[in-house]
Amino acid sequence: MAGRVALVTGGTRGIGEAISVALKDAGYKVAANYGGNDEKANAFKDATGIPVYKFDVADFAASEAGVKQVEADLGPIDVLVNNAGITRDAPFHRMTPEKWTAVINTNLNSLFNLTRQVIDGMRERSFGRVINISSVNGQKGQFGQTNYSAAKAAAIGFTRALAAEGAAKGITVNAVAPGYIATEMVMAVPQDVMEKVILPQIPVGRLGQAEEIARCVVFLASDDAGYFTGATLNPNGGLYFG
Repeated sequence: MAGRVALVTGGTRGIGEAISVALKDAGYKVAANYGGNDEKANAFKDATGIPVYKFDVADFAASEAGVKQVEADLGPIDVLVNNAGITRDAPFHRMTPEKWTAVINTNLNSLFNLTRQVIDGMRERSFGRVINISSVNGQKGQFGQTNYSAAKAAAIGFTRALAAEGAAKGITVNAVAPGYIATEMVMAVPQDVMEKVILPQIPVGRLGQAEEIARCVVFLASDDAGYFTGATLNPNGGLYFG
């Protein structure tokens, strides 16, 4: 795996940041994509030495240009981690077309936009790892998240179908469906909601750590995971047995 190139979308913050760092520590040449926060991305680059690439994963042409730049700088992409995601929560009867479309474009259409750029090269080289970050809420559903849950459930279907297509060409396609992870977004939940509503649902009694998700990704990217494809790993503390 030494020297293999990995691209992590949404790779400068939260779970994506942990994935980028863990892959670098495992010997990969990592490129971290980001969408908008230049200050955070530059701080991440300075702290880790991982190059960052700003492009909109919801846009096919932007994704094409971004992947071409990564490959020009680092070489052909061997590992793609589709991690970028957003939330635009609202009960369905208050959901706007804008909230629905924004989440579907970023959380689901990005899987096509990015994977389509790298799949031909992976087929030619007879090796590839595509790892899609889904969510426990794509498995069990979540109030106020019909858009997010739909996109994350679809990511699992995408994973299984592409796994069937890629297997004969040495390409594995797997998903990771995290539960509640102690990221900036989750930690913004009011403390009383966290203690009275969220934590009691989790049998292990705590939030997960981003590094725990990153270790799943490093395994799935490795040669050791060559017999895993179409699988979904469920690091959720027992919240849901999918």
